[in-house]
Amino acid sequence: MAAGEASAVEVAEAHLDRIAAVDGSVKAFLHVDRETTLAQARGVDERRAAGEELGPLAGVPIAHKDVFTTADMPTTAGSKILEGWRPPYDATVTARLRQAGLVILGKTNMDEFAMGSSTENSAYFVSRNPWDLERVPGGSSGGSSAAVAAYEAPLSTGTDTGGSIRQPAAVTGIVGMKPTYGGSSRYGVIAFASSLDTPGPFARNVLDAALLHEAFSGHDVMDSTSVDQAVPQVVEAARRADVNGLRVGVVKEFAGDGYQAGVSARFNEAVELLESLGAKVVEVSCPHFSYALPAYYLIAPSECSSNLARFDAMRYGLRVGDDGSRSAEEVMALTRAEGFGPEVKRRIMLGTYALSSGYYDAYYGKAQQVRTLIKRDFEAAFEQVDVLVSPTTPTTAFPIGERADDPIAMYLADLCTIPANLTGNAAISVPCGLSDGLPVGLQIMAPVLGDDRVYRVGAAVERALEDRWGGPLLAQAPELVEAK
Repeated sequence: MAAGEASAVEVAEAHLDRIAAVDGSVKAFLHVDRETTLAQARGVDERRAAGEELGPLAGVPIAHKDVFTTADMPTTAGSKILEGWRPPYDATVTARLRQAGLVILGKTNMDEFAMGSSTENSAYFVSRNPWDLERVPGGSSGGSSAAVAAYEAPLSTGTDTGGSIRQPAAVTGIVGMKPTYGGSSRYGVIAFASSLDTPGPFARNVLDAALLHEAFSGHDVMDSTSVDQAVPQVVEAARRADVNGLRVGVVKEFAGDGYQAGVSARFNEAVELLESLGAKVVEVSCPHFSYALPAYYLIAPSECSSNLARFDAMRYGLRVGDDGSRSAEEVMALTRAEGFGPEVKRRIMLGTYALSSGYYDAYYGKAQQVRTLIKRDFEAAFEQVDVLVSPTTPTTAFPIGERADDPIAMYLADLCTIPANLTGNAAISVPCGLSDGLPVGLQIMAPVLGDDRVYRVGAAVERALEDRWGGPLLAQAPELVEAK
């Protein structure tokens, strides 16, 4: 576009046509508005024609997870309780990307209020993995990962609360990044768990993810948890793509049973690759990581039970039973019963119980103490190494419906990703091969505000593997070859 070989309108039209052609099968999008998208693209073309200096992503289409508020499109958080709601304002991430000239294609499907690992908890429909349409694309940001993997959008946004960017990126063969907590603004992001939620980028390669990360990150006075420090040099790090001399730690506690054989094999090969590229690999023990999953499933539901209290049928969204004969309490109860799905209700009840009188110290308080121990494990590990690595997920994408009736099996999808959420560390997932024809992700974790490190290591792995494969992993996706 900068060279004048294509206009922003032409690029937007190409992606809108792709969505029209394949999204009936992939089901990545909840909302697409062709006219709004093309109007944005025309605006970019006019700014470029007028000689205005534009950013590196100006005119590039993007899909937003439907948890970011957008003033010109509905925002539902994948829930019936917000069906059709049009926010009066943009999220900070949305606003910054508009300012950078990105063109919004639409809003992507997600697990309701970001609670899930498969998009099967969406109130609208289940998104599908472009590698195998009978398998999940991960979650909760599964619509965003599917859109990028299916070439419906070159970039997308997600939120990562317990792995909801990295896990879907891993199972769809793309790049997904959880920035340092507070490095990207939560203002205008419909809250699930406020001490955990982190907006981040999806892309088909590490450099694209870094460019998107840089475009929307930075301090925001509208977010009290925003970090008032400069954004790490993530683009420069992605271009550097060098691990020579870096110390890479393999987490001892992320080994053993429970991992698919192919996932373990690809991970071990990735570790060997890092060694061959000049990194020094050492085993590191983080003894409290094994408690991360139970601690998370006390902290996250507790915060969700508090955050979702705002959906009371009084101010916005769904309202059921308001016929003049019922009290406000009855209308509220009827609305929540109909508007919230089963997983959201489960987590609200778990969280309310954990916060209740007599149980707070025994459950929520203890979970927060475990969180501190995990933070200390990370600090001790990063005294020995520059980054930590692990598989992103224990398995590849599982068939739709396989874990729908087993919440514990579903929760285990986030086994490796949750520790970085509890402590706010930066972490990325990059493709590292296939297991039984399905993508496997390599997770790279760095200290708080060490986001540049994960891009540097991720880009080095990506470059070496693409040289070996003769191109990106997505080129091997059977469902995409003909349509692409």
